[in-house]
Amino acid sequence: MEEKTVVSRNFIEQIIDSDLAEGKYETICTRFPPEPNGYLHIGHAKSILLNYGLAKKYGGKFNLRFDDTNPTKEKTEFVDSIIADVKWLGADFEDRLFFASNYFDQMYEAAVKLIKKGKAFVCDLSAEEIREYRGTLTEPGKESPYRNRSIEENLELFENMKNGMYEDGAKVLRAKIDMASPNINMRDPVIYRVAHMSHHNTGDKWCIYPMYDFAHPIEDAIEGVTHSICTLEFEDHRPLYDWVVREVGYEHPPKQIEFAKLYLTNVVTGKRYIKKLVEEGIVDGWDDPRLVSIAALRRRGFTPESIQMFVDLCGISKSQSSVDYAMLEYCIREDLKMKRPRMMAVLDPVKLVIDNYPEDQIEYLDVELNLENPELGMRKVPFGRELYIEREDFMENPPKKYFRLFPGNEVRLMGAYFVKCVSFEKDEAGKVTEIHCTYDPETKSGSGFTGRKVKGTIHWVAAKTAVRATVRLYENIIDESKGVYNEDGSLNLNPNSLTVLNDCPIEPAFVDAKLIETPPCHAYDSVQFVRQGYFCVDAKDSREDALVFNRIVSLKSSFRLPKAE
Repeated sequence: MEEKTVVSRNFIEQIIDSDLAEGKYETICTRFPPEPNGYLHIGHAKSILLNYGLAKKYGGKFNLRFDDTNPTKEKTEFVDSIIADVKWLGADFEDRLFFASNYFDQMYEAAVKLIKKGKAFVCDLSAEEIREYRGTLTEPGKESPYRNRSIEENLELFENMKNGMYEDGAKVLRAKIDMASPNINMRDPVIYRVAHMSHHNTGDKWCIYPMYDFAHPIEDAIEGVTHSICTLEFEDHRPLYDWVVREVGYEHPPKQIEFAKLYLTNVVTGKRYIKKLVEEGIVDGWDDPRLVSIAALRRRGFTPESIQMFVDLCGISKSQSSVDYAMLEYCIREDLKMKRPRMMAVLDPVKLVIDNYPEDQIEYLDVELNLENPELGMRKVPFGRELYIEREDFMENPPKKYFRLFPGNEVRLMGAYFVKCVSFEKDEAGKVTEIHCTYDPETKSGSGFTGRKVKGTIHWVAAKTAVRATVRLYENIIDESKGVYNEDGSLNLNPNSLTVLNDCPIEPAFVDAKLIETPPCHAYDSVQFVRQGYFCVDAKDSREDALVFNRIVSLKSSFRLPKAE
Protein backbone atom coordinates (compact mmCIF):
# COMPACT_ATOMS: atom_id res chain seq x y z
CA MET A 1 0.00 0.00 0.00
CA GLU A 2 1.45 3.36 -1.06
CA GLU A 3 1.91 6.05 1.57
CA LYS A 4 0.07 9.27 0.95
CA THR A 5 2.28 12.34 0.71
CA VAL A 6 1.00 15.41 2.52
CA VAL A 7 1.49 18.41 0.26
CA SER A 8 2.22 21.71 1.98
CA ARG A 9 -0.28 24.46 1.38
CA ASN A 10 2.22 27.27 0.73
CA PHE A 11 5.87 27.99 -0.01
CA ILE A 12 6.67 28.87 3.62
CA GLU A 13 5.62 25.43 4.80
CA GLN A 14 7.74 23.88 2.06
CA ILE A 15 10.78 25.78 3.38
CA ILE A 16 10.04 24.65 6.95
CA ASP A 17 9.55 21.04 5.79
CA SER A 18 12.95 21.17 4.10
CA ASP A 19 14.67 22.74 7.13
CA LEU A 20 13.27 20.08 9.46
CA ALA A 21 14.18 17.27 7.07
CA GLU A 22 17.77 18.56 6.81
CA GLY A 23 18.04 18.89 10.59
CA LYS A 24 18.61 22.66 10.58
CA TYR A 25 16.09 23.02 13.40
CA GLU A 26 14.66 20.51 15.85
CA THR A 27 11.55 22.53 16.70
CA ILE A 28 9.82 25.53 15.17
CA CYS A 29 9.41 28.92 16.81
CA THR A 30 7.61 31.84 15.16
CA ARG A 31 6.64 35.27 16.41
CA PHE A 32 4.40 38.26 15.73
CA PRO A 33 6.45 41.44 16.31
CA PRO A 34 4.23 44.57 16.19
CA GLU A 35 5.45 48.06 16.93
CA PRO A 36 3.08 49.54 19.56
CA ASN A 37 2.45 52.79 17.68
CA GLY A 38 -1.19 52.22 16.74
CA TYR A 39 -3.97 49.65 16.56
CA LEU A 40 -3.60 46.52 14.44
CA HIS A 41 -5.59 46.18 11.22
CA ILE A 42 -6.83 43.34 9.00
CA GLY A 43 -3.41 43.01 7.34
CA HIS A 44 -1.81 42.28 10.70
CA ALA A 45 -4.42 39.56 11.27
CA LYS A 46 -2.95 37.68 8.31
CA SER A 47 0.52 37.79 9.89
CA ILE A 48 -0.76 36.81 13.34
CA LEU A 49 -2.75 33.84 12.07
CA LEU A 50 0.02 32.76 9.69
CA ASN A 51 2.72 32.75 12.38
CA TYR A 52 0.49 31.14 14.99
CA GLY A 53 -0.82 28.60 12.48
CA LEU A 54 2.70 27.54 11.49
CA ALA A 55 3.73 27.07 15.13
CA LYS A 56 0.59 25.07 15.83
CA LYS A 57 0.92 22.88 12.74
CA TYR A 58 4.51 21.94 13.50
CA GLY A 59 4.06 21.56 17.25
CA GLY A 60 6.27 24.57 17.92
CA LYS A 61 6.04 27.82 19.85
CA PHE A 62 4.53 31.20 19.00
CA ASN A 63 5.75 34.40 20.64
CA LEU A 64 4.16 37.83 20.88
CA ARG A 65 6.93 40.39 20.96
CA PHE A 66 6.66 44.16 20.87
CA ASP A 67 9.28 45.89 18.74
CA ASP A 68 9.25 48.92 20.99
CA THR A 69 12.51 50.55 19.90
CA ASN A 70 10.99 53.91 18.90
CA PRO A 71 9.61 55.71 21.98
CA THR A 72 8.48 58.76 19.99
CA LYS A 73 5.27 57.03 18.81
CA GLU A 74 4.66 54.21 21.26
CA LYS A 75 2.03 54.05 23.99
CA THR A 76 0.86 51.58 26.62
CA GLU A 77 -2.65 51.99 25.14
CA PHE A 78 -1.41 50.40 21.92
CA VAL A 79 0.33 47.59 23.79
CA ASP A 80 -2.92 46.73 25.60
CA SER A 81 -4.99 46.86 22.42
CA ILE A 82 -2.57 44.60 20.52
CA ILE A 83 -2.54 41.99 23.30
CA ALA A 84 -6.36 42.01 23.30
CA ASP A 85 -6.48 41.62 19.50
CA VAL A 86 -4.04 38.72 19.39
CA LYS A 87 -5.91 36.89 22.15
CA TRP A 88 -9.25 37.53 20.47
CA LEU A 89 -8.00 36.04 17.21
CA GLY A 90 -7.13 32.90 19.16
CA ALA A 91 -3.34 33.09 18.69
CA ASP A 92 -2.16 31.65 22.00
CA PHE A 93 1.29 32.93 22.95
CA GLU A 94 0.92 31.31 26.40
CA ASP A 95 3.49 32.95 28.71
CA ARG A 96 5.72 34.16 25.87
CA LEU A 97 5.01 37.88 25.90
CA PHE A 98 8.23 39.75 25.17
CA PHE A 99 9.42 43.31 24.63
CA ALA A 100 12.38 44.37 22.52
CA SER A 101 13.12 46.95 25.20
CA ASN A 102 13.87 44.13 27.65
CA TYR A 103 16.85 43.30 25.44
CA PHE A 104 18.34 46.82 25.29
CA ASP A 105 21.31 45.78 27.45
CA GLN A 106 22.09 42.86 25.14
CA MET A 107 21.70 45.08 22.08
CA TYR A 108 24.10 47.60 23.54
CA GLU A 109 26.61 44.81 24.21
CA ALA A 110 26.15 43.55 20.65
CA ALA A 111 26.91 47.04 19.32
CA VAL A 112 30.05 47.23 21.47
CA LYS A 113 31.09 43.83 20.11
CA LEU A 114 30.74 45.11 16.53
CA ILE A 115 32.86 48.17 17.37
CA LYS A 116 35.57 45.94 18.85
CA LYS A 117 35.52 43.82 15.68
CA GLY A 118 35.95 46.93 13.57
CA LYS A 119 32.43 46.43 12.18
CA ALA A 120 30.79 49.61 13.53
CA PHE A 121 31.76 53.26 13.95
CA VAL A 122 30.37 56.48 15.42
CA CYS A 123 29.47 58.98 12.69
CA ASP A 124 28.97 62.74 13.05
CA LEU A 125 27.23 63.28 9.72
CA SER A 126 23.71 64.69 9.89
CA ALA A 127 20.76 62.63 8.70
CA GLU A 128 20.64 64.68 5.50
CA GLU A 129 24.37 64.22 4.86
CA ILE A 130 24.08 60.47 5.43
CA ARG A 131 21.36 60.37 2.76
CA GLU A 132 23.59 62.33 0.37
CA TYR A 133 26.55 60.04 0.98
CA ARG A 134 24.43 56.91 0.51
CA GLY A 135 24.35 57.14 -3.27
CA THR A 136 21.57 55.91 -5.56
CA LEU A 137 20.37 52.65 -7.08
CA THR A 138 22.79 53.21 -9.96
CA GLU A 139 25.65 55.00 -8.18
CA PRO A 140 27.70 53.74 -5.20
CA GLY A 141 27.81 55.70 -1.97
CA LYS A 142 30.72 57.60 -0.44
CA GLU A 143 32.41 56.60 2.76
CA SER A 144 31.85 58.82 5.79
CA PRO A 145 34.91 60.89 6.82
CA TYR A 146 34.44 59.35 10.29
CA ARG A 147 34.44 55.76 9.04
CA ASN A 148 38.06 55.04 9.97
CA ARG A 149 38.04 56.21 13.56
CA SER A 150 39.96 53.91 15.84
CA ILE A 151 38.20 51.21 17.83
CA GLU A 152 39.19 53.00 21.06
CA GLU A 153 37.72 56.31 19.90
CA ASN A 154 34.50 54.63 18.74
CA LEU A 155 34.09 52.83 22.06
CA GLU A 156 34.54 56.10 23.97
CA LEU A 157 32.16 58.05 21.74
CA PHE A 158 29.51 55.33 21.87
CA GLU A 159 29.68 55.23 25.65
CA ASN A 160 29.35 59.02 25.68
CA MET A 161 26.26 58.65 23.51
CA LYS A 162 24.83 56.23 26.07
CA ASN A 163 25.67 58.61 28.90
CA GLY A 164 23.69 61.45 27.35
CA MET A 165 26.60 63.70 26.37
CA TYR A 166 25.24 64.53 22.89
CA GLU A 167 22.06 66.10 21.56
CA ASP A 168 19.59 64.22 19.39
CA GLY A 169 20.98 63.82 15.89
CA ALA A 170 24.52 64.85 16.85
CA LYS A 171 25.98 61.36 16.44
CA VAL A 172 24.87 57.90 15.31
CA LEU A 173 26.43 54.46 15.38
CA ARG A 174 26.69 52.89 11.92
CA ALA A 175 27.54 49.37 10.81
CA LYS A 176 30.69 49.24 8.68
CA ILE A 177 29.78 47.08 5.71
CA ASP A 178 30.13 48.26 2.09
CA MET A 179 29.31 51.70 0.65
CA ALA A 180 29.55 50.24 -2.87
CA SER A 181 27.01 47.45 -2.22
CA PRO A 182 24.28 47.22 -4.86
CA ASN A 183 21.89 46.87 -1.90
CA ILE A 184 21.49 50.34 -0.38
CA ASN A 185 20.53 48.80 2.96
CA MET A 186 24.08 47.46 3.27
CA ARG A 187 25.76 50.85 2.79
CA ASP A 188 26.86 51.41 6.36
CA PRO A 189 23.34 51.58 7.84
CA VAL A 190 22.63 53.45 11.08
CA ILE A 191 22.14 50.99 13.94
CA TYR A 192 21.87 53.36 16.95
CA ARG A 193 20.71 56.96 17.33
CA VAL A 194 20.56 59.46 20.18
CA ALA A 195 17.00 60.14 21.38
CA HIS A 196 16.37 61.80 24.73
CA MET A 197 12.91 60.31 25.08
CA SER A 198 11.11 58.57 27.94
CA HIS A 199 10.22 54.99 27.01
CA HIS A 200 6.90 53.37 27.97
CA ASN A 201 8.70 50.31 29.33
CA THR A 202 12.23 51.41 30.35
CA GLY A 203 11.44 54.97 31.41
CA ASP A 204 14.49 57.26 31.25
CA LYS A 205 17.15 54.55 31.52
CA TRP A 206 18.26 55.00 27.91
CA CYS A 207 18.90 58.02 25.70
CA ILE A 208 20.13 55.93 22.77
CA TYR A 209 17.87 53.50 20.93
CA PRO A 210 18.63 50.78 18.37
CA MET A 211 17.28 50.97 14.84
CA TYR A 212 14.74 48.34 13.77
CA ASP A 213 17.05 46.57 11.29
CA PHE A 214 19.64 46.05 14.01
CA ALA A 215 17.29 45.22 16.85
CA HIS A 216 14.96 42.82 15.07
CA PRO A 217 17.41 40.03 14.21
CA ILE A 218 18.89 40.20 17.71
CA GLU A 219 15.42 39.87 19.26
CA ASP A 220 14.66 36.85 17.07
CA ALA A 221 17.99 35.21 17.92
CA ILE A 222 17.63 35.79 21.68
CA GLU A 223 14.17 34.20 21.69
CA GLY A 224 15.20 31.21 19.59
CA VAL A 225 12.92 32.13 16.70
CA THR A 226 13.63 29.74 13.83
CA HIS A 227 11.63 31.32 11.03
CA SER A 228 11.19 35.09 11.00
CA ILE A 229 8.16 35.58 8.77
CA CYS A 230 7.75 39.14 7.48
CA THR A 231 6.28 41.02 4.54
CA LEU A 232 7.88 41.65 1.17
CA GLU A 233 9.17 45.16 1.87
CA PHE A 234 11.78 43.55 4.13
CA GLU A 235 13.18 41.33 1.37
CA ASP A 236 15.93 43.85 0.57
CA HIS A 237 16.70 44.06 4.30
CA ARG A 238 17.37 40.32 4.60
CA PRO A 239 21.13 40.59 3.84
CA LEU A 240 21.44 43.07 6.72
CA TYR A 241 19.36 40.78 8.98
CA ASP A 242 21.72 37.89 8.18
CA TRP A 243 24.80 40.12 8.59
CA VAL A 244 23.75 41.19 12.11
CA VAL A 245 23.12 37.68 13.45
CA ARG A 246 26.33 36.44 11.84
CA GLU A 247 28.61 39.25 13.03
CA VAL A 248 27.15 39.33 16.54
CA GLY A 249 27.84 35.60 16.68
CA TYR A 250 24.60 33.71 17.26
CA GLU A 251 25.07 29.96 16.83
CA HIS A 252 21.56 29.17 15.62
CA PRO A 253 20.56 32.10 13.41
CA PRO A 254 16.89 32.50 12.51
CA LYS A 255 15.83 32.43 8.85
CA GLN A 256 13.90 35.40 7.43
CA ILE A 257 11.15 34.56 4.94
CA GLU A 258 9.01 37.17 3.17
CA PHE A 259 5.42 36.95 1.96
CA ALA A 260 2.99 39.33 0.29
CA LYS A 261 0.96 41.73 2.40
CA LEU A 262 -2.81 41.61 2.55
CA TYR A 263 -4.32 44.61 0.76
CA LEU A 264 -8.03 45.41 0.81
CA THR A 265 -9.52 47.65 -1.86
CA ASN A 266 -10.91 51.04 -0.83
CA VAL A 267 -10.07 50.88 2.86
CA VAL A 268 -7.93 52.99 5.17
CA THR A 269 -5.14 51.21 7.03
CA GLY A 270 -2.52 53.95 7.32
CA LYS A 271 -1.96 54.84 10.98
CA ARG A 272 -1.47 58.55 10.33
CA TYR A 273 -4.76 58.73 8.42
CA ILE A 274 -6.67 56.87 11.13
CA LYS A 275 -5.03 59.03 13.80
CA LYS A 276 -6.25 62.13 11.95
CA LEU A 277 -9.79 60.72 11.63
CA VAL A 278 -9.79 60.08 15.38
CA GLU A 279 -8.38 63.49 16.31
CA GLU A 280 -10.85 65.34 14.08
CA GLY A 281 -13.81 63.41 15.52
CA ILE A 282 -14.80 61.92 12.15
CA VAL A 283 -14.69 58.50 13.81
CA ASP A 284 -15.21 57.80 17.50
CA GLY A 285 -11.90 56.01 18.04
CA TRP A 286 -9.50 53.46 16.58
CA ASP A 287 -12.30 50.91 17.04
CA ASP A 288 -14.93 52.81 15.04
CA PRO A 289 -16.85 50.09 13.12
CA ARG A 290 -16.21 51.86 9.80
CA LEU A 291 -12.49 51.13 10.08
CA VAL A 292 -10.68 47.84 9.47
CA SER A 293 -8.59 47.77 12.61
CA ILE A 294 -9.02 44.42 14.34
CA ALA A 295 -10.68 46.21 17.27
CA ALA A 296 -13.09 47.91 14.84
CA LEU A 297 -13.94 44.65 13.07
CA ARG A 298 -14.59 43.03 16.44
CA ARG A 299 -16.84 45.91 17.52
CA ARG A 300 -18.61 45.77 14.16
CA GLY A 301 -19.42 42.11 14.83
CA PHE A 302 -16.88 40.14 12.83
CA THR A 303 -15.76 36.88 14.42
CA PRO A 304 -12.29 35.33 14.71
CA GLU A 305 -13.57 32.42 12.62
CA SER A 306 -14.64 34.73 9.79
CA ILE A 307 -11.24 36.44 9.73
CA GLN A 308 -9.46 33.06 9.73
CA MET A 309 -11.66 32.01 6.79
CA PHE A 310 -10.81 35.24 4.99
CA VAL A 311 -7.06 34.79 5.54
CA ASP A 312 -7.27 31.18 4.31
CA LEU A 313 -9.11 32.26 1.16
CA CYS A 314 -6.52 34.96 0.46
CA GLY A 315 -3.71 32.42 0.69
CA ILE A 316 0.03 32.94 1.18
CA SER A 317 2.22 33.95 -1.76
CA LYS A 318 5.02 36.20 -2.94
CA SER A 319 2.75 38.11 -5.34
CA GLN A 320 1.28 41.44 -4.26
CA SER A 321 -2.46 41.72 -4.90
CA SER A 322 -5.57 43.41 -3.58
CA VAL A 323 -8.66 41.69 -2.26
CA ASP A 324 -12.18 43.05 -2.51
CA TYR A 325 -13.75 43.96 0.85
CA ALA A 326 -16.78 41.98 -0.34
CA MET A 327 -14.81 38.78 0.26
CA LEU A 328 -14.44 39.67 3.94
CA GLU A 329 -18.20 40.28 4.08
CA TYR A 330 -18.78 36.91 2.42
CA CYS A 331 -16.78 35.23 5.18
CA ILE A 332 -18.79 36.75 8.03
CA ARG A 333 -22.07 35.80 6.33
CA GLU A 334 -20.87 32.24 5.92
CA ASP A 335 -19.78 32.08 9.55
CA LEU A 336 -22.98 33.52 11.04
CA LYS A 337 -25.73 32.11 8.86
CA MET A 338 -26.05 28.79 10.66
CA LYS A 339 -24.96 29.97 14.13
CA ARG A 340 -27.07 32.96 14.96
CA PRO A 341 -30.79 33.39 15.64
CA ARG A 342 -33.01 35.25 13.20
CA MET A 343 -35.38 37.72 14.74
CA MET A 344 -37.65 40.55 13.75
CA ALA A 345 -36.76 44.22 14.01
CA VAL A 346 -38.41 47.17 12.28
CA LEU A 347 -35.99 49.91 11.29
CA ASP A 348 -38.44 52.37 9.70
CA PRO A 349 -41.68 51.67 11.58
CA VAL A 350 -45.28 52.47 10.77
CA LYS A 351 -48.12 51.22 12.98
CA LEU A 352 -50.45 48.48 11.81
CA VAL A 353 -53.73 47.95 13.71
CA ILE A 354 -55.70 44.69 13.36
CA ASP A 355 -59.23 45.97 13.89
CA ASN A 356 -60.85 42.60 14.56
CA TYR A 357 -58.19 41.28 16.94
CA PRO A 358 -59.05 41.37 20.70
CA GLU A 359 -57.83 44.70 22.06
CA ASP A 360 -56.04 43.53 25.22
CA GLN A 361 -54.94 40.10 24.05
CA ILE A 362 -51.29 39.06 23.68
CA GLU A 363 -50.61 35.58 22.37
CA TYR A 364 -47.23 33.92 22.04
CA LEU A 365 -46.39 32.28 18.75
CA ASP A 366 -43.81 29.53 18.31
CA VAL A 367 -41.26 30.60 15.71
CA GLU A 368 -38.00 28.91 14.73
CA LEU A 369 -34.82 30.72 15.68
CA ASN A 370 -33.13 29.81 12.39
CA LEU A 371 -34.97 28.16 9.50
CA GLU A 372 -31.71 26.74 8.11
CA ASN A 373 -30.65 25.30 11.47
CA PRO A 374 -33.58 23.74 13.36
CA GLU A 375 -31.18 22.64 16.11
CA LEU A 376 -31.17 26.19 17.48
CA GLY A 377 -34.76 25.55 18.53
CA MET A 378 -37.82 27.79 18.84
CA ARG A 379 -38.65 31.11 20.42
CA LYS A 380 -41.86 32.67 21.68
CA VAL A 381 -42.88 35.78 19.78
CA PRO A 382 -45.62 38.00 21.29
CA PHE A 383 -48.44 39.01 18.93
CA GLY A 384 -51.15 41.59 19.54
CA ARG A 385 -53.65 43.99 18.02
CA GLU A 386 -51.12 46.75 17.34
CA LEU A 387 -47.93 45.99 15.46
CA TYR A 388 -45.11 47.80 13.69
CA ILE A 389 -44.14 46.97 10.13
CA GLU A 390 -41.57 48.46 7.78
CA ARG A 391 -42.80 51.57 6.01
CA GLU A 392 -41.59 50.17 2.69
CA ASP A 393 -43.92 47.17 3.16
CA PHE A 394 -46.98 49.32 2.52
CA MET A 395 -47.86 51.38 -0.56
CA GLU A 396 -50.98 53.34 -1.28
CA ASN A 397 -50.60 53.03 -5.07
CA PRO A 398 -48.28 50.08 -5.70
CA PRO A 399 -46.61 49.23 -9.02
CA LYS A 400 -47.16 45.91 -10.72
CA LYS A 401 -45.60 42.89 -9.00
CA TYR A 402 -45.65 44.60 -5.60
CA PHE A 403 -46.86 41.78 -3.37
CA ARG A 404 -46.70 43.41 0.02
CA LEU A 405 -49.42 45.41 1.76
CA PHE A 406 -51.72 47.84 -0.07
CA PRO A 407 -55.47 48.65 0.12
CA GLY A 408 -57.46 45.49 -0.48
CA ASN A 409 -54.43 43.18 -0.58
CA GLU A 410 -53.78 40.29 1.77
CA VAL A 411 -50.34 39.22 3.04
CA ARG A 412 -48.96 36.88 5.66
CA LEU A 413 -47.44 38.32 8.81
CA MET A 414 -44.33 36.18 9.25
CA GLY A 415 -44.99 33.31 11.65
CA ALA A 416 -48.51 34.61 12.38
CA TYR A 417 -51.70 35.24 10.33
CA PHE A 418 -53.01 36.54 7.03
CA VAL A 419 -54.05 40.18 7.23
CA LYS A 420 -55.92 42.31 4.68
CA CYS A 421 -55.55 46.07 4.43
CA VAL A 422 -58.91 47.83 4.82
CA SER A 423 -57.83 51.46 5.32
CA PHE A 424 -55.00 53.78 6.34
CA GLU A 425 -54.45 57.21 7.85
CA LYS A 426 -52.17 60.09 6.88
CA ASP A 427 -50.87 63.20 8.58
CA GLU A 428 -51.13 66.74 7.18
CA ALA A 429 -47.95 66.23 5.16
CA GLY A 430 -49.43 63.17 3.46
CA LYS A 431 -47.27 60.67 5.32
CA VAL A 432 -48.94 57.36 6.26
CA THR A 433 -49.23 57.15 10.05
CA GLU A 434 -51.42 54.09 10.59
CA ILE A 435 -52.60 51.10 8.58
CA HIS A 436 -55.77 49.23 9.45
CA CYS A 437 -56.25 45.55 8.65
CA THR A 438 -58.39 42.58 9.50
CA TYR A 439 -57.00 39.14 10.18
CA ASP A 440 -58.24 35.64 9.50
CA PRO A 441 -57.83 33.50 12.67
CA GLU A 442 -57.97 30.32 10.54
CA THR A 443 -54.65 31.19 8.84
CA LYS A 444 -52.31 30.88 11.80
CA SER A 445 -48.83 29.64 10.82
CA GLY A 446 -48.40 25.96 11.51
CA SER A 447 -52.15 25.31 11.55
CA GLY A 448 -52.11 23.53 8.19
CA PHE A 449 -54.42 26.11 6.58
CA THR A 450 -54.67 25.50 2.81
CA GLY A 451 -57.76 27.54 1.90
CA ARG A 452 -55.94 30.15 -0.17
CA LYS A 453 -52.48 31.50 -0.79
CA VAL A 454 -50.89 34.91 -0.60
CA LYS A 455 -47.80 36.09 -2.46
CA GLY A 456 -46.34 38.40 0.14
CA THR A 457 -44.90 37.83 3.62
CA ILE A 458 -43.76 40.71 5.81
CA HIS A 459 -42.12 40.87 9.23
CA TRP A 460 -43.47 42.78 12.21
CA VAL A 461 -43.02 43.53 15.91
CA ALA A 462 -45.84 43.73 18.46
CA ALA A 463 -46.10 47.33 19.71
CA LYS A 464 -47.06 46.54 23.31
CA THR A 465 -44.05 44.30 24.05
CA ALA A 466 -41.44 45.81 21.73
CA VAL A 467 -37.97 46.63 23.00
CA ARG A 468 -36.57 49.88 21.63
CA ALA A 469 -33.06 50.06 20.23
CA THR A 470 -30.73 52.34 18.32
CA VAL A 471 -29.53 50.83 15.06
CA ARG A 472 -26.43 52.00 13.18
CA LEU A 473 -26.10 51.31 9.47
CA TYR A 474 -22.58 51.51 8.08
CA GLU A 475 -21.20 52.07 4.62
CA ASN A 476 -17.58 52.34 3.56
CA ILE A 477 -15.98 55.43 5.11
CA ILE A 478 -14.34 55.96 1.71
CA ASP A 479 -16.29 57.22 -1.31
CA GLU A 480 -15.54 54.25 -3.54
CA SER A 481 -16.58 56.10 -6.70
CA LYS A 482 -13.64 58.49 -6.22
CA GLY A 483 -10.98 56.17 -4.79
CA VAL A 484 -9.24 56.37 -1.44
CA TYR A 485 -7.11 59.50 -1.87
CA ASN A 486 -7.47 62.94 -3.38
CA GLU A 487 -4.64 64.50 -5.40
CA ASP A 488 -3.44 66.36 -2.29
CA GLY A 489 -3.19 63.09 -0.34
CA SER A 490 -6.32 63.65 1.76
CA LEU A 491 -8.99 60.97 2.06
CA ASN A 492 -12.12 60.84 -0.11
CA LEU A 493 -14.62 60.46 2.70
CA ASN A 494 -18.16 59.18 2.23
CA PRO A 495 -20.57 61.62 3.95
CA ASN A 496 -23.14 58.80 4.27
CA SER A 497 -20.87 56.26 5.96
CA LEU A 498 -23.02 56.25 9.12
CA THR A 499 -26.80 56.33 9.46
CA VAL A 500 -28.28 56.25 12.98
CA LEU A 501 -31.86 55.02 13.44
CA ASN A 502 -33.34 55.68 16.85
CA ASP A 503 -36.24 54.04 18.67
CA CYS A 504 -36.43 50.95 16.45
CA PRO A 505 -38.88 48.29 17.77
CA ILE A 506 -37.40 44.80 18.11
CA GLU A 507 -38.56 41.50 19.56
CA PRO A 508 -38.30 41.27 23.36
CA ALA A 509 -36.41 37.98 22.97
CA PHE A 510 -33.25 40.08 22.75
CA VAL A 511 -33.39 40.83 26.45
CA ASP A 512 -35.36 37.90 27.84
CA ALA A 513 -33.00 35.17 28.99
CA LYS A 514 -35.93 32.78 29.39
CA LEU A 515 -36.52 32.70 25.65
CA ILE A 516 -32.96 32.11 24.46
CA GLU A 517 -30.28 30.11 26.22
CA THR A 518 -27.70 32.79 25.42
CA PRO A 519 -29.62 35.98 24.69
CA PRO A 520 -27.89 38.35 22.24
CA CYS A 521 -27.98 41.30 24.60
CA HIS A 522 -24.34 41.29 25.60
CA ALA A 523 -21.46 43.17 23.98
CA TYR A 524 -20.36 41.66 20.64
CA ASP A 525 -23.27 39.21 20.46
CA SER A 526 -24.82 39.03 17.01
CA VAL A 527 -28.16 38.25 15.43
CA GLN A 528 -29.79 38.31 12.04
CA PHE A 529 -32.58 40.85 11.67
CA VAL A 530 -35.01 39.25 9.22
CA ARG A 531 -34.60 40.83 5.75
CA GLN A 532 -32.21 43.48 7.13
CA GLY A 533 -28.83 41.84 7.69
CA TYR A 534 -26.58 40.72 10.53
CA PHE A 535 -26.25 43.01 13.53
CA CYS A 536 -24.05 43.11 16.62
CA VAL A 537 -24.62 44.62 20.07
CA ASP A 538 -22.26 47.59 20.26
CA ALA A 539 -19.59 47.06 22.91
CA LYS A 540 -18.96 50.72 23.63
CA ASP A 541 -22.39 52.36 23.79
CA SER A 542 -24.89 49.60 24.61
CA ARG A 543 -26.48 49.21 28.02
CA GLU A 544 -29.22 46.85 29.17
CA ASP A 545 -31.68 49.73 29.15
CA ALA A 546 -30.37 51.24 25.89
CA LEU A 547 -29.41 48.69 23.27
CA VAL A 548 -27.30 49.81 20.31
CA PHE A 549 -26.86 47.52 17.31
CA ASN A 550 -24.21 47.84 14.61
CA ARG A 551 -24.97 46.39 11.21
CA ILE A 552 -22.20 43.91 10.45
CA VAL A 553 -23.23 43.22 6.90
CA SER A 554 -26.32 43.16 4.71
CA LEU A 555 -27.85 39.83 3.70
CA LYS A 556 -27.03 39.87 0.01
CA SER A 557 -23.86 40.40 -1.96
CA SER A 558 -22.75 40.10 -5.55
CA PHE A 559 -19.51 38.42 -4.39
CA ARG A 560 -19.02 34.82 -5.41
CA LEU A 561 -16.07 32.55 -4.73
CA PRO A 562 -14.21 31.56 -7.90
CA LYS A 563 -14.90 27.99 -8.94
CA ALA A 564 -12.20 25.47 -8.22
CA GLU A 565 -10.36 24.30 -11.31
